[in-house]
Amino acid sequence: MKADGTSEPFSSQKLRESLRRAGADDSTQEEIERHVSRELINGISTTDIYHHAFELLRKHKHPAAARYSLRRALVGFGPTGFPFQTFVGEVYKSRGYTVETGKMVKGRCVSHEVDVVAYNDQELVMSEVKFHNELGFKSDLKIALYVKARIDDLSHSQHFYGNKQRRLNRGSIVTNTKFTTSAIQYAECAGLEMIGWNYPAKGNLQDMIEEGRLHPLSCLTTLSLMHREALFDKGVVLCKSLGQDESLIRDLSMNSSRRIELREEIKNLCGI
Repeated sequence: MKADGTSEPFSSQKLRESLRRAGADDSTQEEIERHVSRELINGISTTDIYHHAFELLRKHKHPAAARYSLRRALVGFGPTGFPFQTFVGEVYKSRGYTVETGKMVKGRCVSHEVDVVAYNDQELVMSEVKFHNELGFKSDLKIALYVKARIDDLSHSQHFYGNKQRRLNRGSIVTNTKFTTSAIQYAECAGLEMIGWNYPAKGNLQDMIEEGRLHPLSCLTTLSLMHREALFDKGVVLCKSLGQDESLIRDLSMNSSRRIELREEIKNLCGI
């Protein structure tokens, strides 16, 4: 049973591919596949399958555990979703953009609150960020129509960013989950850029995170919910930010052995 309520036959190939992408070796993939296969019952949820695999990776202190939890870690930006907005800004920064968040921007007809404004010498991009607390929630056609109307209004005005007046080059929707089929169909017809967990096929949010090693703090198995929220309040959302600023780790209320485990996990995940 999938997160959106639909069902499909269990695929060991899909399980192994998700484990491989997380960095698990062949023997680990085989062990987890055997374990999960023994636990299968009709109607078992993808969440239960995930928990079985994740706990085995975590039990063996496998570095792949943090990467395997990536999709669910994006839901961990809740409940407000503001940390996810900051995270999307960090994704743009990693690609060479200057970023501002939560800006009021004047369109031809009305002003709009834009979640993320990103610009460089070549282009100006404005993004609507849609955060969902559960994996089964999808951004639908209504959201796509609403965002396209806002982008059209903003496209008819000039905006002062990067010390010059310029027009909007492109606008987009970025979500931490998925899009409905009708939203995708409309976006492809209307020329609306959409970025979600697995959309588009190349250059989706998962690809961006893995290519830039932009794993969110919520991936870290050695970080408690209390520590995570404290860091979110400081505007810290990336694992690599902890690796680059030792003072952030020192400020966390944890013992020395736990700090060592945290540093090791960050190193395995982000290469820092």
